Amino acid sequence: MGSIQKVVLNFRPGKNGEPVAENFRTEEGSLPQDLQEGQVKVCTKCLSVDPYMRCRMNEDTGVAYVLPWQVSSVVTGGGVGVVEESKHLKFQKCDVVTSFNWPWQSQAIVDGQILTKLNPQLVDGHLSYFLGAVGMPGLTSLLGVREKGHVTPGANQTMVVSGAAGACGMLAGQIGRLEGCSRVVGICGTEEKCQVLVCEMGFDAAINYKQDNIVEKLREYCPAGVDAYFDNVGGDTSNTVIGQMNQNSHIILCGQISQYNKDVPYPPPLPPDTEAILKERNITRERFLMLDYADKHEVGLVLLSQWLKEGKLKVRETVVKGLENIGAAFESMMKGGNIGKQIVLVSDE
Repeated sequence: MGSIQKVVLNFRPGKNGEPVAENFRTEEGSLPQDLQEGQVKVCTKCLSVDPYMRCRMNEDTGVAYVLPWQVSSVVTGGGVGVVEESKHLKFQKCDVVTSFNWPWQSQAIVDGQILTKLNPQLVDGHLSYFLGAVGMPGLTSLLGVREKGHVTPGANQTMVVSGAAGACGMLAGQIGRLEGCSRVVGICGTEEKCQVLVCEMGFDAAINYKQDNIVEKLREYCPAGVDAYFDNVGGDTSNTVIGQMNQNSHIILCGQISQYNKDVPYPPPLPPDTEAILKERNITRERFLMLDYADKHEVGLVLLSQWLKEGKLKVRETVVKGLENIGAAFESMMKGGNIGKQIVLVSDE
């Protein structure tokens, strides 16, 4: 039996607690020598840490489609790797594969049913992009804008994106532009992030919510009001943006990271005055789940790949090396330490 590295949930942070690196524990382990029928042995290349995972640290995730992680059990999430051995008809050695339920292990033996074969040419061999621009964040951004944003080319619409320097936000702003928005404004938490959004990602303007007066900046940067709001954060920032939204405008409810360390339902309820604005201005605010649009995933991934290759979609990643550092990467991501997609590189061999 060969030795492997694995990461388990060490203890829960509590529903109202902030996650820390110590919530995770790295252990040594081993794998069986022989595979059972239908199993696949994989070598992990890279793993994803994402805000939605915060609810998996609780005993009850609060949603039906995501299961909680168990204390002292191996953590799972989005991952990409290479097949080393297979007893599943769909997979053979050297195939590049992915799963939403990839074990946080250096190597693993998994049921082939959880795996999807990937074509590395879609990302020009940059496998981590399958966890970002040509993966779940890319699809979430694309389908969110298309299905809930009601963007119409030529309609001179303005889109605002909160959490704009994160994995989804950075892509959503660019996609809003590609889909026809004439103005895109991002909200983020540092001057460096603001610079990246405007100078690299093509946003018209960026607001630093920690330093700027958001109301004043929104009035300056969105003189015609806000038509579409891609909401990644919730809380006070979102309440402020909603106050600047136009009649018959639309909120793309992607995430509420400012509320994830609080014991509140999802999506969190709005203050009465904000709720009143929604009704008065006929603003839509519907929960958006990428899983509801499975029939559009394949076409969406091809389009995202095409935009990427044509240089229309730009990518930034924050990469941490080493499986043993995944807890620190998770803590940093939840505090906004990443620019673009947070990736953990497990093996670059």
